This record gives sequence, C-alpha cells and structure tokens, in this order.
Amino acid sequence: MTAVSETGARAERVLEAYRHCERVVREEARNFSYGIRLMPAPKRRAMSAIYAFARGVDDVGDGPEPACVRLDLLDRSRRRLTTVQEVLRRRADVTALEGHPVLTALADAANRYPIPLDAFGELIDGCEDDVRGADYETFDDLLRYCQRVAGTVGRLSLGVFGSDGRQRAEGLADSLGVALQLTNILRDVREDRLAGRIYIPAEDLKRFRCTLELDESGMFVDPPWRLNELVGFQAERARAWYAEGLRLLPLLDRRSAACTAAMAGIYRRLLESIAANPALALNTRMSLPTWQKAVVAARALSGVER
Repeated sequence: MTAVSETGARAERVLEAYRHCERVVREEARNFSYGIRLMPAPKRRAMSAIYAFARGVDDVGDGPEPACVRLDLLDRSRRRLTTVQEVLRRRADVTALEGHPVLTALADAANRYPIPLDAFGELIDGCEDDVRGADYETFDDLLRYCQRVAGTVGRLSLGVFGSDGRQRAEGLADSLGVALQLTNILRDVREDRLAGRIYIPAEDLKRFRCTLELDESGMFVDPPWRLNELVGFQAERARAWYAEGLRLLPLLDRRSAACTAAMAGIYRRLLESIAANPALALNTRMSLPTWQKAVVAARALSGVER
C-alpha cells in the first residue's frame, strides 16, 4: 500500500469513528442532538465524540450491574481516558486506538480543538458518587455533584466552541450545565427513587415536609400539595441557573450560540412543563414532542431562541 493510500485509509477510519459517535448521539442523547446538528461538520463531529464518551460513562454509572462491577468499569473509563491523553502526548496516530471508535474520535477531536480532557475525570468522579449512593444534605452538596456530571460537559464543549473571555465563559458554561442537570433531576424524581436514589437536598425535603417515600404501587405517599410546592421551589432554582448560564451566548460565535440555545431551550421548556404539572411529572417521565424540539432548534438557528 502506498503512503497516499495509507493516509486515505487512516482518514476513513477516523471518519467512521466519528460516524459511530454521531449515531450514539442521535440514538442516546436526542435532546442534545438537536443542538449539535446545528454546528459546522468538523465541530459537529468533535461535539459528538465528547458526548459519546460522556454518555458511555453515564451509562456505566446508571447500569444494572452490582456497584463493584460499575466501579471497575468506571476505572476502565478513566484508564481509557489516560490512553487517549498518552496518544496525544506522543503525537501518535489516533487510529492506533482502532477497535475503540469513541476513543479514536475523541483523540482526533482533541488534536483539532483545545478540549480539556481532564474534565472527563470529574465526570467519572460524579458517576462514582452515584454508584456509592452519595447523599445530598444541602444544595451546596448537590451543586458539587451537578458541576461534576454536567458542568464538566459544558466546559468540554467550550473547547470546541471557542469563546471570547475563556475564563468567564467557562464559569457560565458550568452554570448552564448545572441548570440542565437540575432539570434532569426534576424529570427523573420517581425513576431515581425507584432505583434507591434521591437527588433533591434533604434540607429542601425537610422544609416542605416531604419524604419521597413510595407506597406498594410505586406512588409517592406525600400529600400532593407539598410535592407541588417542593417541585415549584426546585424549578425556580433551576430558572435562576438558566438565567446565569445563558449569559454565555453572546460570548460564542453564531453557530455555537445556536447549538447552545437549542439544547438549553429544549430543557427549559421541559422544566416549564414539569413546573406546570408537578403531579404528572412525578408519576411519568416527561419529554417534549419531537415537533417542539425541532421548533426550538429552528428558532435557535435564526437567533430568536436566546
């Protein structure tokens, strides 16, 4: 094989690795896919690599395996991240990671953009907290968790976006990630409770005299009006984090701002749906219809969704 054909074959393997990551995003991170698809192709591929790796870590944290197995798998994810960093340090061919398409794509993306790969280590730390069954007594406790599992993804994404005033932008990206995670927590209260996890701070449960205990049919036993007040309080807190995080948009270029606005817009509408009907949200896993997500993405691209 000639040098030219070898180069072409390597390039095709990298593109196939990116295509794998894009499939993961379409199938497993549908809310985020509406924003990512608004990016130019090179940045869209890099964002897909970030989200595919993050999704893999998150899936391990939420998996059905015993805690000891999941902790071993998370440690494997940490070792794989180290392998990617070593390939970059040695300036080795990223296709040396063949057989691991997400790692191949992530290494190539980090070669092209200043992606802070160390942030993935914080994400893994947060998922380890999940596996060990961490408790959240105060909002500050929960905030540290949100910054690990969601704020990190905002900072990783910023490496692809680029921005004016990097330090300020990182703080705002972190805040927006917190807002998204708080929305996820409200969406998944019952699902998490069935899995033995409670993310709403204990101090808030005490304030609103709620226990989040379930009866034999899996329904909450707390009086509905108390639960409504609890959800309303959590929703108002999330709104404040959106207000702060969305100050990031003017620091981004048009397509990066559109991507961010689309993802945030979908989650903000989900938050408002939950706040408008807490009883439904606490008994089903709410989501926006596909047409509404498409409208949000279109408005974001046109600059209306800001």
